[in-house]
Amino acid sequence: MTQVVVGENEAIESALRRFKRQVAKEGIYADMKRRRHFETPQEKRKRKEIARRRKRRYRR
Repeated sequence: MTQVVVGENEAIESALRRFKRQVAKEGIYADMKRRRHFETPQEKRKRKEIARRRKRRYRR
């Protein structure tokens, strides 16, 4: 669960910016988009294969 504590003299805009950064870093938005619609088993395998390729490329 993402949580941002707003300081006494802190502007709402800066707290919102920190919140958005945390959400992006944790991958919550991408996960939400992925779960928005039903994913067939074929689509799931394809997504996982692409993730494996991406992971392998950065490991080198």
